[in-house]
Amino acid sequence: MEKVKVFRLNGEIRDPKMRTPFVREIRALKPEDAVEKVYAELGSRHKVKRYHIRISKIEEIKPEEATNLVIQKLSEIEG
Repeated sequence: MEKVKVFRLNGEIRDPKMRTPFVREIRALKPEDAVEKVYAELGSRHKVKRYHIRISKIEEIKPEEATNLVIQKLSEIEG
């Protein structure tokens, strides 16, 4: 059984109406799963298509390094 990891994804929404940078912290098993979650989250919240979302950097981080308190607490509980 795989352990859930924390990933930090940096990128940009490049929609004709806006050009917005983003940083998201996601809990996932693999980097590919984290990318899929970011596409789903940004697409649903900002109504942008996947081809408008550019992910420039994916890095695995320690749960303690996460700025999102929910991710920190979930990692502690799972611990």
